[in-house]
Amino acid sequence: MTAIRALQHRLAADGRALDVLWIGTADGLEARVAPAEGIAFTTVATGKIRRSANPLKMVSPANVRDMARVPLGVAQARKIVADFRPDVVLATGGYVAVPAGLAARLCHRPLVLHEQTVRLGLANRKLASSATRIAVSSESSLPLLPESVRGAAVVTGNPIRPEVLTGHPQKAVDALGLYGFDHRLPTVYVTGGAQGSQQINEVVRDALPWLLGRANVIHQCGPANVDGLRQHAAALPPELSGRYYLAGFVGPELPDVLALADVVISRSGAGTLAELTALGKPAVFIPLASSAGNEQAHNARHLEDAGAAVALLGEVTAGSLRDAVGPLLADPVRRGAMAERSRAHGRPDAANRLVDVILSAASG
Repeated sequence: MTAIRALQHRLAADGRALDVLWIGTADGLEARVAPAEGIAFTTVATGKIRRSANPLKMVSPANVRDMARVPLGVAQARKIVADFRPDVVLATGGYVAVPAGLAARLCHRPLVLHEQTVRLGLANRKLASSATRIAVSSESSLPLLPESVRGAAVVTGNPIRPEVLTGHPQKAVDALGLYGFDHRLPTVYVTGGAQGSQQINEVVRDALPWLLGRANVIHQCGPANVDGLRQHAAALPPELSGRYYLAGFVGPELPDVLALADVVISRSGAGTLAELTALGKPAVFIPLASSAGNEQAHNARHLEDAGAAVALLGEVTAGSLRDAVGPLLADPVRRGAMAERSRAHGRPDAANRLVDVILSAASG
């Protein structure tokens, strides 16, 4: 969505308008996002491959059934692309990218792939040979491309919402009423995404007294988890409870909360990495184990190897969280060094870089 807005602004500056058709799935997030943004939306049939280390398990009834839907999806997408006649097709990975990408090739339309993760997703690997240009999020993704298509690749990073870069710490204090926070201590922002994460919530809950002895904490736990955590927080000593802010959801205040945060504890999805590195935020990542292709673990490990984050892989406990975050809270110099390494991986101009690639492909 950020890339579309950036492309709209670029074209508007030249007195041109953008006509967009979003191809997705009926039950995906895009089915709600696109109409809300006034973007035409249509669906195609898709097939999901349930991967397994055991090749025999790949030939499951569910995989066979879903893969049988792929030809139908390609036929549907081909008609959509032929009727819409786009100047360029942008595919960002996932199951729906395959029929849309193949349709672009069949209809002789330029195809731009955008890979959001550190590793290449299955859909983009399959479509790479058909792409006019391939935009990747990281330099480390380039060697993973087939040598024959590396000449078409460019590092753009992942587009982030511009407002994320405009936060002010004091605005977070005022908006959330964080007047019990101790300004002498670092501030930790905990988030498991919009719906929260039971795993992160439980680990932070178990480490909370220790954590509040060393930091202020803003904890975005998901709307369904507020009551249970609030009951737990009620037992905290007053000198600690004033440094704990619990919220089901953080909305417009998010840029200001991120500006205030000295350390972030979160999942390690592609969007999260893009925002935190653009801001140069030290992070402790607890990857979602069920992410496709274990991509969150690879994302987290990539930044940890660069000294830009700490990755907690496997079983995560309150003890392992204390071991990971403790040195960062105790040592401002260490936090600063990690912040610099994080910022070195950030690409706040990713949306404009991707727009350059799209326009280049569209113009031939």
